[in-house]
Amino acid sequence: MTSPTAAPHNDRALFVLSVLAQRRAGMTAAELVQATGLSQSTLYRQIATLRHWGLVMESDGRYAPGPVSVQLASGFDGNSDLVLAARADMRTLAGQSHESVGLVTVVNDRVVCLEMIDSEQSLRCSFDRGRSVPLRDGASAKCLLAHMPTDQRDAWVDALGESPERRAARIAELDAIREAGHAVTHGEVDAGVWGASAPVLAAGRRLRGAITLMAPLSRVEGMEAALRHMTLVTAARISRALQ
Repeated sequence: MTSPTAAPHNDRALFVLSVLAQRRAGMTAAELVQATGLSQSTLYRQIATLRHWGLVMESDGRYAPGPVSVQLASGFDGNSDLVLAARADMRTLAGQSHESVGLVTVVNDRVVCLEMIDSEQSLRCSFDRGRSVPLRDGASAKCLLAHMPTDQRDAWVDALGESPERRAARIAELDAIREAGHAVTHGEVDAGVWGASAPVLAAGRRLRGAITLMAPLSRVEGMEAALRHMTLVTAARISRALQ
């Protein structure tokens, strides 16, 4: 991946916007410099461009996504066939399981949350819409990796730069996940969180994303099989709606 300092001007501006989009609160210039690796002068040039187009706004020295960014997000919500196809079944799964349910997909080398239905319980797990994590560990990432075309999956695994032994073990794990049709992990990304993830496949078994159910480990004991089955059924229903 090209470093932000070596990237073309437009790519740097979009990189700054992507960093802002993943934060729940506004960021100061100093925080953005640290998060992006850009010099302060370069950062201010990118912010000026983004502010000119309404993609970033500033308040009390903190920067956040601007009104045009909100319009883009609203347009995505209204036009995404994947999100629209998934919402009703996600709500049903959240109601049946009493746990949180997310719809995730792959963007570049990240797992991005497209939609989230939170559990109504006071102790719950969640993954904010728009947030992303590396395409590496956890039920969502492993499910998505396992159901990619093999050459694409292998390229991602090679990019991790792991030892031959660890690479072989990871490939074997992903093969087993693909065979099973789902991934289950315990505390790999966040301590105390159990996750089950099943792929959403369009026509020709083309990977579109995954449905992930997440719950506190303390509440999962004795419920693993039922929660896993609910997740598989939900992903299958959404897949049929896309075909």
